[in-house]
Amino acid sequence: MTDNQKITRALISVSDKTGLVEFARQLKGCGVEILSTGGSAEKLRGAGIDVIEVGDYTGFPEMMDGRVKTLHPKIHGGLLQRRDLPSHQEAAKAHNIPPIDLVVVNLYPFRATVARGADFAACIENIDIGGPAMVRSAAKNHAFVTVVTSPMQYASVVAEMEENGGATTAEFRKELAAAAFAHTGSYDSAISSWFAEKLGEEYPETLNVSASLRQTLRYGENPHQTAAFYVSDAPRIGIATANQIQGKELSYNNIGDTDAAFELVSEFSEQPAVAIIKHANPCGVAVGSDLISAYRRALACDSVSAFGGIIACNRLLDGDTAAVISEIFSEVIIAPDIDERAKEILARKKNLRVLLTKSMPDPASLGRVIKSVSGGFLVQSADNIVLDKKTIKCVTKRQPTDAEMRDMLFAFTVGKHVKSNTIVYAKDGATVGIGAGQMSRVDSARIAARKAEDAAEAAGVEGSLAKGCVVASDAFFPFADGLLAAIEAGATAVIQPGGSVRDNEVIAAADKAGIAMVFTGIRHFYH
Repeated sequence: MTDNQKITRALISVSDKTGLVEFARQLKGCGVEILSTGGSAEKLRGAGIDVIEVGDYTGFPEMMDGRVKTLHPKIHGGLLQRRDLPSHQEAAKAHNIPPIDLVVVNLYPFRATVARGADFAACIENIDIGGPAMVRSAAKNHAFVTVVTSPMQYASVVAEMEENGGATTAEFRKELAAAAFAHTGSYDSAISSWFAEKLGEEYPETLNVSASLRQTLRYGENPHQTAAFYVSDAPRIGIATANQIQGKELSYNNIGDTDAAFELVSEFSEQPAVAIIKHANPCGVAVGSDLISAYRRALACDSVSAFGGIIACNRLLDGDTAAVISEIFSEVIIAPDIDERAKEILARKKNLRVLLTKSMPDPASLGRVIKSVSGGFLVQSADNIVLDKKTIKCVTKRQPTDAEMRDMLFAFTVGKHVKSNTIVYAKDGATVGIGAGQMSRVDSARIAARKAEDAAEAAGVEGSLAKGCVVASDAFFPFADGLLAAIEAGATAVIQPGGSVRDNEVIAAADKAGIAMVFTGIRHFYH
């Protein structure tokens, strides 16, 4: 690759005109001739900057509503000619094609057009053709051409030229070329994804995933692993859109756990809710009449595990709740908003990360989920099914009470967010014991029962918090043993999907104990 390349001629054709006038003035100050098109040329002339219209430069006018303007040999010959090949220079001289040293192009706002709900024809018209062609031509020939695709790059280009006497270095051009190919790749990805959606292709032949680097992380799950956080082009409300107002940099594990916590509390839009997460699993979840009561009841489920956890709230974080939260060490708090008193209280904990999202996501709107495996990806629709009470079937002699049914729906919803095998004990809108991620369901039931006993001891209550609770299972009980463990713990009603070949044995065990049990027909495995 050649070294420094002086910029004498630039082509500017941008959709986003942020900072354009000042940048063009700086180029002019370096003696750069500017070619431009349509709206960009008009903007620059309006600011008193002399430009040459591309149509005048090529001798070929813009036509077909601007679809054809830069797709011309004099443009692409100027971009693609190699300055070190005599044959290229002879052809350029023979056809009067001067070199173009700098291309400043950003593309038609396709994503913004789709986002504002434009019709199909309008979206098609906002698919840029000439722009990507120029960007790719310039990026391919970055040995000689500097390509700029974002207003965020203007300052660095000017600084580079000032440092190098109006030229750019080979390494700088290479970096800009890499960014340019990423830019056009992301653009094409957005178009192909939109087309697949319009054609009703849930799983297209080619999966295109586009995301932008938010931050390079200190390390991954463990200190010896590298990691980074990427945000999709259409991020969901939550960890990807949150504004961190205080605290240390988020870690890889912080981000994963915070996402899990916030998605969980988003399920409970009708009441204030708090979830406390540790290692991707909830150690306590509760709803309440206000946020402080929800937090206290969530904490009571497992106050030991909550130490160093992630706290998610689905309401504005008020001062009273913040004061109680600050009594123990937490890694992260995420909420839609926060009041001034809560800010002041939490500011005393300088390392505590506080994130605000402005609003809550719709749990039913979560789209597809992508998981990496060695050499590929697994893609599925999100587990965002809403349980319809009308489809719930009571299979025991005893019907659940209204209070038991409310708690069962709460527990079953929490269970969606607990690693399988999952058992959730709940009472009065709060978890009282959670068993997660065990290889057998009976072990999850026993662990949850032990957690409920420990929570009772911590609260100074005799016996177990599971006394008189309901129990939710994310999948069917393959044997009656898991159910019997829950009954022994104090459960009076059970919600589960059903579907085991031994359902009759499980139902008989429930009837013998005099408890109520309902089947949902919906499984909530979470791996």
